[in-house]
Amino acid sequence: MNIGDRIPEVLGIDQHGNEIKSSDYRGRKIVLYTYPKANTSGCTAEACSLQAHKQELVELGYEIIGVSKDKQELQKKFADAQGLEFPLIADTSTELLQSLGAWGEKVACGRRTIGTLRTTYLVNEEGIIERIFTPKEIKTKIHAEQILNVIK
Repeated sequence: MNIGDRIPEVLGIDQHGNEIKSSDYRGRKIVLYTYPKANTSGCTAEACSLQAHKQELVELGYEIIGVSKDKQELQKKFADAQGLEFPLIADTSTELLQSLGAWGEKVACGRRTIGTLRTTYLVNEEGIIERIFTPKEIKTKIHAEQILNVIK
């Protein structure tokens, strides 16, 4: 997906078993972020950064939604362990990740693999992508501050 594209209507099932749709968020903006694996150091740092600044993002009109290919049970454990108060979509089929363009080849420790590309989409009130943070731009420990610097 690119800037100007509409995110899919059906986003998936969250850690509580709720179906999340983009139309549920009409009139509100979304920080839609994809992450490789729950309970890993980088993904935990990123999620905790977003949770720590959740109220500030909400005050600016944004809701947070996370997406990874982890199963619903693991998403729930991750959210509970880290005190995350936003939906984490369990995209086990990678259908959403692929449609977003957040699934592909990456290199870690000199090894090429296929997986989730850490990406963040800032979505407007109509479900249109207005800004994309690419994997190389994202600093997990301060990602919420990166977002706030762009939207303020």
